[in-house]
Amino acid sequence: MSFLIGLTGSIGMGKSTTARLFAAEGCDIWDADAAVHRLYDVGGLAVESIATAFPDAVHEGAVSRDALKTIISNDPTALHRIEEIVHPLVTADRRAFVAKATSDIVVLDIPLLFEGGGAHDMDATVVVTAPPAVQRERVLARGAMTEAQFEMILSKQMPDAEKRKRATYIVLTDTVEHASEQVAAIVAEVRKGLENA
Repeated sequence: MSFLIGLTGSIGMGKSTTARLFAAEGCDIWDADAAVHRLYDVGGLAVESIATAFPDAVHEGAVSRDALKTIISNDPTALHRIEEIVHPLVTADRRAFVAKATSDIVVLDIPLLFEGGGAHDMDATVVVTAPPAVQRERVLARGAMTEAQFEMILSKQMPDAEKRKRATYIVLTDTVEHASEQVAAIVAEVRKGLENA
């Protein structure tokens, strides 16, 4: 049975980089966003149910995220209905991954880990963090969203300070080198605990 670490952090905090650092330490990584992409892709398990609920959301056999965003902005009930379809499929995908994992530590990269109640299923949680100015700069530098969109996403996420309070471990992503040192220390501590268990 693998030791499960829930990895989370607000937008622009360096979660993807931190996940790669855990992978470099020999951990298996499951990514919630990647799971959703698989479910929405051609042949994905969510396509048929989304097509039934929102016919306009499916184009050429795949769920269009842009179409979903438009539907959600026009229909206040849409997000809840989409979540009812997608969440159980994502959970099943995660469980299947964990069941097949070969590493002693499995890191589950889940953006809304605390908001969705997923932390209860973990043996430990890691929150990635960075100063607010760094976070803002990273997100806006990607060029994928406006400042208003960034603020809207932030407003829907649990505040960073609250996440840090709930975390077993915190990784400060001020530099990749520093983040790498912190990840190595966490993995070493967990492995030591597993050896002594």
